[in-house]
Amino acid sequence: MAHSSSRTPSIFVLTGAGISADSGLPTFRDANGLWEGHRPEELATPEAWARDPQRVWRFYQARRRALLDVQPNGAHAALAALEAELRGTSGAFQLVSQNVDDLHARAGSTPLSMHGQLLELRCSACARVVRDTLNLELETFVPCGARGHPALRPNVVWFGEQPLHLKEIYAAVQRCTEFVCCGTSGAVYPAAGLIELARAGGARTWVQALEPPDNLGAGDRFFRGRAVEALPQLLGELLGELLGELLG
Repeated sequence: MAHSSSRTPSIFVLTGAGISADSGLPTFRDANGLWEGHRPEELATPEAWARDPQRVWRFYQARRRALLDVQPNGAHAALAALEAELRGTSGAFQLVSQNVDDLHARAGSTPLSMHGQLLELRCSACARVVRDTLNLELETFVPCGARGHPALRPNVVWFGEQPLHLKEIYAAVQRCTEFVCCGTSGAVYPAAGLIELARAGGARTWVQALEPPDNLGAGDRFFRGRAVEALPQLLGELLGELLGELLG
């Protein structure tokens, strides 16, 4: 289906670990990334938590500590500014992040976090979720204040678990006219399949990454480089084209 300028502009943005790399947070699959020396099934599955919760807890506590020491970067700010500009207009904007950090929110965006939030903890017994930035000792579990369960787990989506907000996400992709993919590997599903859904719906597809992601298509506009530099350029060109169509 060809792109139709008669549709009301609707921008969907999907972000991955690459957007937070410029804030100092490591990505997963690159050299020296979070999985370097570890297999994901050792640290990021329900089975790993059941088998060795202390090891999993130490890993996530270290990540929670590190998150409090970093700040949003220019790429986060560019998306927050775009959302603020479109708020209250006829154009629609939806930001979805695969990241479990809170840097989008700190920059002023209102994302759907499809893989949960690192600074939240969840009770496996009663499903209670709490935001926690104080209990960061590597060896000390945080109990559930409601039911007394001895160890809350990180409120993140592990391998083998269902991502969050999928109904809203799929609906937003299906109505979007512009699909932007920022800093993702294109290897983790179902997120990696969203761009194909957008293509099938006639959306223009825009991709930013250090290297071409696994799911890059021939018709995608590809912007190679760090998110903090390439994403503002991408958004500028996207908005320029939309403005030209509206004025034309």
